[in-house]
Amino acid sequence: MAPVELARAQDVVGDFTAPADQQGPMLLTANELVYNHDTQQVYALGGVQIAYNGYRMVANKVEYDQKAGRLMAYGGIEIIDPAGNRLSAEKLDVTDDFANGFLNSISVRTPDNVAIAGERATRIDGKQMELENGVYTACVPCSENPEKPPFWQIRAQRVIQNGETHTVRLEAPRFQLLGRTIAVMPSITVPDGTVKRKRGFLFPTASVDENLGFGLSVPYYIPITPSSDVTLTTTGYTEQGFLLEAEYRKRYRNGTHILRIAGIDQMGSDQFSSNTSDAKAEARGMIASTAEFQINPRWVFGWDVMAQSDNNFARTYSITGHDDDTFNNQVYLEGLGKRSAFSAKLNYFDVQDADPQNAAEKQQAIALPVIDYDYIAPEPVFGGQLSVTSNLTNIVREHNDIETTSVNDRFLGLKGNSTRLTTEATWERTFTSPGGIMFTPLLSARADGYLLNVDDPNNISGYSYDGSFVDQEAAARGMVTAGLEVRYPWLLSNSFSSHIIEPIAQIYVRPDEQYAGGLPNEDAQSFVFGASNLFERDKFSGFDRVEGGTRANVGFRYRGTFDNDILIDGVFGQSYQIAGLNSYATPDLVGVGIDSGLESDVSDFVGGATLKFPFGVSLNGGARFDQETFDLNRTDASIAFTSHRFDTALTYTNVGAQPGYAYEDENSELQSTSTIRFNDNWGVSGSLTYDLDDNLVTRRWVGLTYEDICTSFSIVYQDNWDTDNQSAVDWTIGARLTLRTLGDFDVGSVGSSTFQ
Repeated sequence: MAPVELARAQDVVGDFTAPADQQGPMLLTANELVYNHDTQQVYALGGVQIAYNGYRMVANKVEYDQKAGRLMAYGGIEIIDPAGNRLSAEKLDVTDDFANGFLNSISVRTPDNVAIAGERATRIDGKQMELENGVYTACVPCSENPEKPPFWQIRAQRVIQNGETHTVRLEAPRFQLLGRTIAVMPSITVPDGTVKRKRGFLFPTASVDENLGFGLSVPYYIPITPSSDVTLTTTGYTEQGFLLEAEYRKRYRNGTHILRIAGIDQMGSDQFSSNTSDAKAEARGMIASTAEFQINPRWVFGWDVMAQSDNNFARTYSITGHDDDTFNNQVYLEGLGKRSAFSAKLNYFDVQDADPQNAAEKQQAIALPVIDYDYIAPEPVFGGQLSVTSNLTNIVREHNDIETTSVNDRFLGLKGNSTRLTTEATWERTFTSPGGIMFTPLLSARADGYLLNVDDPNNISGYSYDGSFVDQEAAARGMVTAGLEVRYPWLLSNSFSSHIIEPIAQIYVRPDEQYAGGLPNEDAQSFVFGASNLFERDKFSGFDRVEGGTRANVGFRYRGTFDNDILIDGVFGQSYQIAGLNSYATPDLVGVGIDSGLESDVSDFVGGATLKFPFGVSLNGGARFDQETFDLNRTDASIAFTSHRFDTALTYTNVGAQPGYAYEDENSELQSTSTIRFNDNWGVSGSLTYDLDDNLVTRRWVGLTYEDICTSFSIVYQDNWDTDNQSAVDWTIGARLTLRTLGDFDVGSVGSSTFQ
């Protein structure tokens, strides 16, 4: 009988020589180790651990035939391979390099948490593993009930994991949701966790639309080079036929470029509302290009442009990234210095509606270009900060954009070309007195130059303008300002709270605004007087209007902090036109200043406050009060509650009638948005906007969501209203199912912004 060495110890270590073509020895430890020198067989029992050639294995019992290079293991087997995959099995019979062999009751979990299991597995040449009666899922087991079926899994007759092609092939798969089969397919091939890009079909998406019918999109992905790829998508609509799309993506060393092409020959144009561009067109298409390049760490250049056969194709067919109501075609160059910023943009606004005359787009401004430059001096100038702001804007418009109200004609845009160059230098410095009073003097000088070739509003047939328009080819204006701001913060505190009350007074002395209301107004059309801009030196929203005359702003800020974590912030004040021409009371091409609360020498009162509680409730409010009667002219109020399971917000807005802005009646609106999270996975969200004056719902949506480590699901119903009756879409339903490692399945369109 051949001699046998028997060792019995708690932790016996054996060092066995590997075959000549292998790297390093096999390190084996066990509670009990028996080695037969003649047969070169090793028997290990209890707590067996093996480390060899990048593999690590534990088992209850191991038999190793060193001469034959065969390894058999039994019970509690766990293996971690060099790639990080963790294998579990009850029985293993493999070659000592783990390249070939058999495993019973096997399960595999990859580093990215993909699980594969089967009754029996065959390992071939270290590159492929075939599992019989296998299961594939990207879900993790339930910690409380590991035997519970995962949210989704795929059962297959055979699961083939190929290490060379880096794919997992599932033959005769049955897709199961919550343990129940909902779909059966011939086969599925998915990339394993090591693959980032692979040729093949992606998950199809579906849509339901009133005018397009049911649509099914099938995308096919083609990697071209390591830095480029293309996705070809065919979408079949039951009412309109086939839409073909191609998206080419290219990554460069310093940027990216995306080219998208889409087209369709509509077979059911009569499904759309009559006399719309959707109904009049048959062959429709678009081409779009998006790119951004980092010239260096401080400069970036890019564009986002689209051309289409008609004015509503991309919106009607929901072309991703190009279906906004107004698509901004833009080319830009931006740079950021240590104390300066530069931006140059070309903008063409493509209004996507169903108007066959494309009237709204022809009235839109074309900005060629808009250039901004801001600079802050690196060193103090006379102890203060010196800053320079410059803007160059050139506007081209094909048609006049005019809106008629009961009190005026609003010239939102004038046909022709206008160019404005603005440069403003500002110096300011803050002094603090021994008593804590803060003084901030300010000096500013601004110059504007205009080149004008636009229609004179006084000469446009059928319309009239109360102001005096500058009907000349060139104009110039200037503005100098001397200002002083005084603040005196008081700190009051006691054992349970602290309060800061800060009275604020400002005065700005300057000449009258030159050509007030006599120059084109393109970027200062939006104006709301409130607590947010009470202490602004120039309350106009853009460069085209500049505030003139001597004005004082007076008010106070309050901030209170309490030991129970209640926080209060508030602002209240009023503005006074002390001398000179009131810019908000002069005629303006778009009516800026009418009913604003600043059109009289003594303005309306404005205020705003925020109250936050530690249990998730917050209150916000803002209001404008009539300076004589203290009646509310504008109100914004909201209440919000946030918790782990429930978020909700209710917002109330009331704006008095403003005929000069085409709001003939008082407008009151109530909006509510809520989210309920039933648990860590399920939630429902919704929003509703209600017009209190007309007693009707104007907007609403509701959505259901589910999300865990392997699955996310969303379904949304949304109503869309088009006040101009130019769109054929009245409602949409969208759903998205995302299965990790498998892809997305869409029905309709579900945007993440909907749930915000």
